[in-house]
Amino acid sequence: MALISGFFEKSPVGGMMFELTIFVLPIWVAVLVGIVVGWSWKPKWANLSLDGESSQKPVMSVKRQWLTCVRWISDITIGRANSSSPCGSTENYSSSVTEIEKSSILCVDDFKHLHNLVEKKDNGPSWIPMMNKSAKNMSYQAWRRDPETGPPQYCSRTVYEDTTPEILRDFFWDDEFRLTWDDMLANAEVLEKCATTGWMVVRWVRKFPFFCSDREYIIGRRIWESDQAYYCVTKGVPSSTVPRQNKPRRVDLYYSSWCIRAVPSERDGQMTACEVLLFHHEDMGIPWEIAKHGVRQGMWGAVRKIDPALRAYQKHRATPAPLSNSALMAQINTKVDMTTLENTDETDGSLDQDHDQQVTTREKRNGILKMGVMVGAVAVALTLDRGLLTKAVVFGVARRFAGRL
Repeated sequence: MALISGFFEKSPVGGMMFELTIFVLPIWVAVLVGIVVGWSWKPKWANLSLDGESSQKPVMSVKRQWLTCVRWISDITIGRANSSSPCGSTENYSSSVTEIEKSSILCVDDFKHLHNLVEKKDNGPSWIPMMNKSAKNMSYQAWRRDPETGPPQYCSRTVYEDTTPEILRDFFWDDEFRLTWDDMLANAEVLEKCATTGWMVVRWVRKFPFFCSDREYIIGRRIWESDQAYYCVTKGVPSSTVPRQNKPRRVDLYYSSWCIRAVPSERDGQMTACEVLLFHHEDMGIPWEIAKHGVRQGMWGAVRKIDPALRAYQKHRATPAPLSNSALMAQINTKVDMTTLENTDETDGSLDQDHDQQVTTREKRNGILKMGVMVGAVAVALTLDRGLLTKAVVFGVARRFAGRL
């Protein structure tokens, strides 16, 4: 008996059979008592024919039992998934959706993507030279590339003399001042902002030629600072607070980000010049070949207007006039140490890979064991009896055992 008891305690199969015996034995005792009582007293309704019930196809009975088994397996899986979910309930999750969306508008991945573009580590297509121009206080170069999917992408490098990265950062962020010099910008308003991280959501309406309707942009933007350079990310983001309209037409796919850093002046080699590396693409709803032709024709004319506006902004900042809200937000930056970030990414990547492999192996093993237990339970149920009660007991024990795996 000690040997048999040890087998039941140590073996998973033995444990299941032990539990099955404990559950089934009282039921069979009750059945035997019922048979004895039934022979001594049998009601009239017991003489009714059961041919209609017994003549049902056994295939349908097996099908119903198999569906029940599958449903129980699903219950086990879903129950475990719900118990491990970080969102305790649907109500709590719904109440936090807005905060989750806000926190993911612009994150460190956006910074890393722009950084990879700047360092030419994005694994994208090669850039095709488009333009190389210069003016009194600036020089300009532009490239284009055509990805397999999506609109054409543009890259430009502009060097401005006699300025600082901080002035350029504020200048490009200052929507209130931009309205005075950018004749394509019809309207700009701030929808949301965060005084801690500096991210903003703004709405722009840009003017287009007479044969096109104006375009509306919902733009999320944020600035990171790393290695004495400013990484300014702006991109289209979804918004449930601003309803869509036929006019102006909403542009959903929009990306325009730049890196600002000091570089040696082309005049004397001193660090009195600044470089702006811009990466831009958008889907304006215009055929891409036509859009490429329009960009090529109007690019230099639009860029030349920036330098006089920058000089006017420098004079404006020299006055005691208060800074605009946008310029104040431009000064809230997230500092990033690239060495620490790269080391963290490598560590996280190796840990995630090891964890995923362990989880996958464990899930596969548990899945096979669960399926084996439930299939065995179906076989035992069909062998023991055709009654629903015995099958329910077998499935219940198997379900409890599978839940422990």
